[in-house]
Amino acid sequence: MATFGTLSDRLADTFKNLRNKGKLSPADVDGTVREIRRALLDADVAFDVVKAFTTTVRERALGDEVSKALNPAQQVVQIVNEELVEILGGTQRRLEFSKNPPTVIMLAGLQGAGKTTLAGKLAKWLAKDGHTPLLVAADLQRPNAVQQLQVVGEQAGAAVFAPEPGNGVGDPVKVAKQAIKFARDKVYDTVIVDTAGRLGVDADLMKQASNIRKAVDPDEVLFVIDAMIGQDAVATAKAFQEGVDFTGVVLSKLDGDARGGAALSVASVTGRPIMFASTGESLDDFEPFHPDRMASRILDLGDILSLIEQAQQAFDEDEAMAVAQKIATDSFTLDDFLKQMQQLRKMGSIKGMLGMLPGAKGMREQLENFDEREIVRTEAIIQSMTPQERELPKLLNGSRRLRIAKGCGMTVTDVNQLVQRFEQAAKMMKTVAKGGVPQVPGMGPIPGASYGGKKAQPKKKGSKAGNPAKRAAQNAALATGVKPSGAPGGSGFGLGGAAQGDKAPTADELASLQKMLGRG
Repeated sequence: MATFGTLSDRLADTFKNLRNKGKLSPADVDGTVREIRRALLDADVAFDVVKAFTTTVRERALGDEVSKALNPAQQVVQIVNEELVEILGGTQRRLEFSKNPPTVIMLAGLQGAGKTTLAGKLAKWLAKDGHTPLLVAADLQRPNAVQQLQVVGEQAGAAVFAPEPGNGVGDPVKVAKQAIKFARDKVYDTVIVDTAGRLGVDADLMKQASNIRKAVDPDEVLFVIDAMIGQDAVATAKAFQEGVDFTGVVLSKLDGDARGGAALSVASVTGRPIMFASTGESLDDFEPFHPDRMASRILDLGDILSLIEQAQQAFDEDEAMAVAQKIATDSFTLDDFLKQMQQLRKMGSIKGMLGMLPGAKGMREQLENFDEREIVRTEAIIQSMTPQERELPKLLNGSRRLRIAKGCGMTVTDVNQLVQRFEQAAKMMKTVAKGGVPQVPGMGPIPGASYGGKKAQPKKKGSKAGNPAKRAAQNAALATGVKPSGAPGGSGFGLGGAAQGDKAPTADELASLQKMLGRG
């Protein structure tokens, strides 16, 4: 999530200075806490939250748990991580559903916070979990708000209750009450009420929201707040808590590039949990909020659990087993390659997924340069092939490749690069399936790793030169331990000479690898 990019960088730089220290002095701790304080304040975290946070971190960092630690720097990172989890709410809080349906969820917040889009995201998320949500157009003030909710509802596949045209016409309290009766009659188990907002907090806004709450007695009131509004987040949250009260918080626009301190302030100041995070414009860019996972992302420790959950939702287990069998038996085709990419796309943004890996901040430039459309182009090339060509890529001669390129609006070079990437990927996957370690083009072999295939036999030392005189000279040189002229030098990474038969990567191989990694 780009929102915390600057904060993550600042904290990472702070912890770097501790790595080479065997023991932390009070001065080291004070310097670290000072940098953490500056980073949080620059990220627009509320001053009271920062003060309490840094005080606790300092006390723990000066305590026995760090002084006795084998690695003080790691211990300090762990302390900061645990305290971040606390100010983000501690543990995850799930939606509470009514024992007597429908469950009523009311959305409240300022105009522009993203309530209407969020209503669609929540409806789609609930539908995936087997619920039958009904969206209620109770924002009758903002121009075209009713029409927007109807469009969002259609995209989410959810029904919309909109008896009034809006644009200043209709009573939102009456609409909300009618929606509950309609939901019971039509057996919808969840009602999501989209209410009006204002550009700022005022008495009319609070009165209308309060009246709707009294009329429908919601099971959950979710306060939707723009994660990019900075210091105003705390004041706005307090005003809504006093005027309407809410049971949970939803952070919208977490994909923005602002400082994002709202997320680190609201839960701590209001005592209400952050329950969901909205991370993009797509209706699928929505996830339950896990304080521990968010803290890990901020500290660049990765979020593997969320990545695994996304994969489990997108990938079919039986199909994955079938593909694994094909890889192991060397029958993996371009059709299988296409299906795997399409499942990968179901998981969402590739950039977002890569950003969940530990240490992803170090790849920020590469991630920013990654072109998501590359997968679409690859799909277009494969879909321009005949079923026979997908099954047997060896059939792809020059004329066929030209036809495919014209069919998908690409060049022959693009087709050639795809086939090359596919062959490399299939080879790597086959090696992994047999328990080996794939050798990436441009990198030397890993010492002690098995690369599959037949076990290498020890090779007899001696020259293979065809000229008898040259062969005798080279054998004599080997016997004395002198390196024969023309032998390859040391390999990269200081791992000694290259194994016999290794080749330096060609320019095409390196270019292909860059494209595989999304850097091309």
